[in-house]
Amino acid sequence: MRASSVRRSSPDDGAVPARIGERAVSVQSPAVPLSRARRRIGLWALVRRHILTAYALLAVAYLMLPIVVVILFSFNAPKGRFNFIWQGFTLHNWIHWDSILGIRDAIITSLEVGLLATLVATALGTLMALAIVRHHFVGRSTTNFLVFLPMSTPEIVLGASLLTLFLNTTSVFQLGFWTIFIAHVMFIISFVVVTVKARLIGFDRHLEEAAKDLGANELVTFWKVTLPLIAPAMIAAALLGFALSIDDFVITYLNAGATQTFPIFVWGIARVAVPPQVNVVASAIFLIAIAIGLGNVIWQYRAVKLQRQGA
Repeated sequence: MRASSVRRSSPDDGAVPARIGERAVSVQSPAVPLSRARRRIGLWALVRRHILTAYALLAVAYLMLPIVVVILFSFNAPKGRFNFIWQGFTLHNWIHWDSILGIRDAIITSLEVGLLATLVATALGTLMALAIVRHHFVGRSTTNFLVFLPMSTPEIVLGASLLTLFLNTTSVFQLGFWTIFIAHVMFIISFVVVTVKARLIGFDRHLEEAAKDLGANELVTFWKVTLPLIAPAMIAAALLGFALSIDDFVITYLNAGATQTFPIFVWGIARVAVPPQVNVVASAIFLIAIAIGLGNVIWQYRAVKLQRQGA
């Protein structure tokens, strides 16, 4: 019988050669395919765990890219009338943001309409949400349907309908500030009702019953219990309504007459020039809205935290 010599490789080798007699035998090590399989499984698990996060980040980046460009070009120093090509950095646009004729009056008009329409729509929308959620009356389903109608109606249709109404009642309505206000209240109120109603559906009525058992009347119960609990929803609805009002163009343009809001001003001036001051105002509105929204979120978080600590 011939002598046999066997040489085994280290565990990191891909194969274990063995010489038995005159014939060479190659034995595949199971450690290599096992480690490769583990690496593939680990890589796939990593992809599955972070793919949704990566998709969300890409979506946010896609949405934020135009806003970043607008803010960036608010610091541009264009040589011509159009702010389309980067020429150099400057703070002159922010310091002299109202140097363009008519831009200050347009912003003031937009702010006045937005604030007034938001206050009225928030008050009426909250009362409508309370009525729809807590009371059963004849026409409740129809009212609920009519509330959603302005949200689903195209703006051009809603604006043209309101324009027809105002033109047929010229003895009462003259196209201008108040027709814009009425139009904005009409489409803002739907968003307020939907937002506040979502909060009221999950509202614990036992809190109000406990307040009444302790001697509080209807007004005190609403002021001390109901209103503080639905206030975050009202603030969120008001912020949404103000953003929709100050941003609206189609409905406003059809019912504005000679009154000029900021979107109408931008549309009018864009035909002859696009000054960087437009970017400045748009950036300021966006940053202020973000700051107010973050403040509302922080306030709600602290309110919930204090409520839990008190419990």
